[in-house]
Amino acid sequence: MHTDEIGIHALLRRDEGVTIAQVIDATAWQPHTVRGFLAGLKRHGITVEVLERVRQVGPNKHGAKGSYSIYCITTATAPAEAG
Repeated sequence: MHTDEIGIHALLRRDEGVTIAQVIDATAWQPHTVRGFLAGLKRHGITVEVLERVRQVGPNKHGAKGSYSIYCITTATAPAEAG
């Protein structure tokens, strides 16, 4: 696993979670790369949960810059082994 990936896992395990902007600051990755990495975690059996979605609303009820989501890795239980 790459050093940046280890750092992202640590950020995702924090109680307060992490935003895409915080991952970008920590890794210098592009936003689409961070989103792709988060999607890839699911393929590896790691569940990423959205703790909170913060939506900024501008004039006339249009979405505004500054909206973000907070992500974290949920604790998943391993499947029981058949015996």
